[in-house]
Amino acid sequence: MTDANAEPTVLASVSRGTGSLVLNRPRALNALDRGMIDAIAVALNAWRDDPAVRLVTIEGAGGRAFCAGGDVRAVRTLALAGARETIEAFFVAEYAVNRMIAEYPKPYVALIDGVSMGGGLGVSVHGSHRVVTEHATMAMPETAIGLFPDIGATFFLPRLPGASGMYLALTGARISPGDALHTGLATHYVPRAGLVALKDALAREGVSALDAHAVPPPDSLLAEDRPAIDRCFAADSVAGIIAALEAERSEWARATLATLAQMSPTSLTVTFEALRRGAAMSLADCLTTELRLTRSVTFHPDFAEGVRAQVVDKTRDPRWTPAMLAEVDAADIAALFDGRWPR
Repeated sequence: MTDANAEPTVLASVSRGTGSLVLNRPRALNALDRGMIDAIAVALNAWRDDPAVRLVTIEGAGGRAFCAGGDVRAVRTLALAGARETIEAFFVAEYAVNRMIAEYPKPYVALIDGVSMGGGLGVSVHGSHRVVTEHATMAMPETAIGLFPDIGATFFLPRLPGASGMYLALTGARISPGDALHTGLATHYVPRAGLVALKDALAREGVSALDAHAVPPPDSLLAEDRPAIDRCFAADSVAGIIAALEAERSEWARATLATLAQMSPTSLTVTFEALRRGAAMSLADCLTTELRLTRSVTFHPDFAEGVRAQVVDKTRDPRWTPAMLAEVDAADIAALFDGRWPR
């Protein structure tokens, strides 16, 4: 698939032993559509057994974003049209690429320069090496649009230090390069000005060049908040997390409570349960559960409403159904996990 300028939305090339993927949809912050997902899969399959390719790099064009996520605006349009099979095919293809990256037999180096959210983490975090620059910002903001952290996030978020994964999943907090290194979402810090030299060195020396070009990252603010995060977000329910935050009585806790109050109560509940389950599951099983959830969550009213408020109209005024956490029906949550929505 191509944009109006007829340029490919994924540029795939091989040079000096490096298979290079460039997400080339800068006006959409390199958000992934089905064509881009398919193009990534084709390239990775072609390079898997090609002796001319020793490693793979992936980056975003335009300087503003690595990848702002999946094209949720398009998924919303499909959901409103009742196009269940098309939506499922999109997520099947995306999750297959996520798993392919996680199991790829060659080094896979993500160069994260700019915004990386949602599906952007799906094509980076599962790779063997994740480089962030000073411009990198990472987040899983799905609870703000009535969705849940997918792309294998229910596998990798519960495995972050302490309760930081649950915190990031529920709040959608944006994290800095230092935070990304602190949590393990990134493996190396290289300033933007050093990326050209890094890519040249990767072609000459392979992934051993990463350590030589990496520099100490900025401090992590998330690390400073970790004691409070671990106290509050280790609770055994969303209601328990909110109670713990209320008891914390700090400025950070008050700000976090205000953030959670803006999120879909249904999405918060689904996300909590998905991460709780994912902590004891394999990546493959997490992706299977996530696929089942997409069949129902994308047709829950909060998804269309959340994408409307945050992406389409940008009014930032979603009207959630139900509006309060206490009103979330456990039977509805069970139906969403079973793919039985509407029940």
